[in-house]
Amino acid sequence: MKAYVFPGQGAQFTGMGKDLYENSALAKELFEKANEILGFRITDIMFEGTAEELKETKVTQPAVFLHSVILAKTLEDFKPEMVAGHSLGEFSALVANETLSFEDGLKLVSQRALAMQKACEITPSTMAAVLGLADNVVEEVCASIDGVVVAANYNCPGQLVISGETSAVEKACEAMKAAGAKRALILPVGGAFHSPMMEPAREELAAAIEATTFSTPICPVYQNVTANAVSDANEIKKNLIIQLTAPVKWTQSVQQMIADGATLFTEVGPGKVLAGLINKIDKEAVTANA
Repeated sequence: MKAYVFPGQGAQFTGMGKDLYENSALAKELFEKANEILGFRITDIMFEGTAEELKETKVTQPAVFLHSVILAKTLEDFKPEMVAGHSLGEFSALVANETLSFEDGLKLVSQRALAMQKACEITPSTMAAVLGLADNVVEEVCASIDGVVVAANYNCPGQLVISGETSAVEKACEAMKAAGAKRALILPVGGAFHSPMMEPAREELAAAIEATTFSTPICPVYQNVTANAVSDANEIKKNLIIQLTAPVKWTQSVQQMIADGATLFTEVGPGKVLAGLINKIDKEAVTANA
């Protein structure tokens, strides 16, 4: 079965999508429509902007979404039998399987980015990558720390990202090293994504998601929150609202997709991060990039 996977924030690079814009009339039309919807020329930043400009959350999230979704729409033999996206990538996946329209997906991603930016400014918060520890050990260390720090991204075995208040994450990093982690490294991110610190953003985004039409998808989406195949539009909506404050169960999602018959994982969007993670989750997995 053909599985398509969509990357999240962090996959962006200067020049992303430029070849699509120049070589496909459909891509050009969709990029220009995106400029109108967003109210600024995101294409200028994507094609010519600096790494710093691209790193702004209000730019990064729509940019990665647009690259993925427009690339999917220009693929000749795009017939997904299952889809999944990492964090932000779940919105790209939901446009790819026709749960969301292109316009509604972009509007939600833009609102998500702005809501997360605001939430990041309330309390000093951050994320850290922990390498070389079992998931349950990371969870136990987080539970032992005073303050808010939780497991946020289950990326692949031996690579888990934690998220929370800056002081609690710093303490957790020291405790992770003491517990035998190869590395515990603070990440250059704007705040504590996929943690309770995102509650204000979740509330804001929930209203926007509730007001958006979700259609029955053409194939199941394996959602971050459950790691299971979901085809019911209302259930997809509910899981998408929870996603901002809940962990990304990427390892578990990929394992479930393989158990359900995925034979080829194609990464659609900037970078090759997900293909790399999938190969670490299952050495036998066949991966490709669109």
